[in-house]
Amino acid sequence: MKRTVCFGEIMMRLNPDGHLRFVQADRFMVSYAGGEASVAVSLANFGLDSSFVTKLPTHELGQAAVNALRKQGVVTKHILRGDRLGVYFLEKGASQRASKVIYDRTDSAVALAQPEEYPWDVVMENADWFHFSGITPALGERAAAACLEACKAAKKAGASVSCDLNYRKKLWSREDARRVMTGLMPYVDVLIANEEDASDVFGIAPEDTDIESGKLSQEGYVSVAKQLVERFGFHYVAITLRGSISASDNHLAGMLYDGKNAHFSRNYLIHIVDRVGGGDSFAGGLIYALLEEMPLQKAISFAAASCLKQTIEYDFNQVSVAEVEALMQGNDSGRVQR
Repeated sequence: MKRTVCFGEIMMRLNPDGHLRFVQADRFMVSYAGGEASVAVSLANFGLDSSFVTKLPTHELGQAAVNALRKQGVVTKHILRGDRLGVYFLEKGASQRASKVIYDRTDSAVALAQPEEYPWDVVMENADWFHFSGITPALGERAAAACLEACKAAKKAGASVSCDLNYRKKLWSREDARRVMTGLMPYVDVLIANEEDASDVFGIAPEDTDIESGKLSQEGYVSVAKQLVERFGFHYVAITLRGSISASDNHLAGMLYDGKNAHFSRNYLIHIVDRVGGGDSFAGGLIYALLEEMPLQKAISFAAASCLKQTIEYDFNQVSVAEVEALMQGNDSGRVQR
């Protein structure tokens, strides 16, 4: 069984019922989630030996976050304990009203952890793959340094390294993101990005594309991937191609570039139940497909078909390999399975 390691922050998520606005809410639903944690859950659901590394409080809410991961089959033995659990509030959008996220994560346990606290050589022992995202180094200099040490240990262990750029303007500036992420890129084999990340972080933007109107240029994204490979030497660049019709309906496809050729998935029309975690399900699907040594066309098709996650409430991907493969094969009617 292939072994994967993901590193990042898991937070408490609080959201009003349904599509209520924050100002309407008199109660909030509780769940636990984070970008890399969601990838770890996807990989566990797909049958891999999936570990998640972070730092969480010793109190009951920190334990609840650990339990949420364990429930999904994620290995949690390398989680450190500290003081504060980050929180994010989600107001789910609908139609032309966008979703909103409010963070309360300053000075969380993982943000304040010293890089040397993590036993990276032990964590990476027998690891086949290490994954992190741009969210974690955005938490502060200590978290960025921990990412760097994790990457070094992963390469020493012979593991492949993937990074989802995941630029968050509420966490850091474009200038800081470019400085820090440029220092991490030499260790990355597979870069994952959405329509805007490469532009926000590295100043590389696709031509003839308007994300807001849903207009996407395949040629423009091939050019972006080619420039990223030329600049950093990645083995693969994967880009999610999302055309936003509204907060409720999106088109989604994926592209995988191997340095010579670009492979595109089919384009899916998704009626969104929960938008958060869609990019993480794409990343998890791609990592699984590459570890399983699927042909590249099948790999990007598997990653894109993991868009099924967006039909499921909360951040974690709850779909199986069989369900993803059924969608890849054209079973997209949504008819009751008996």
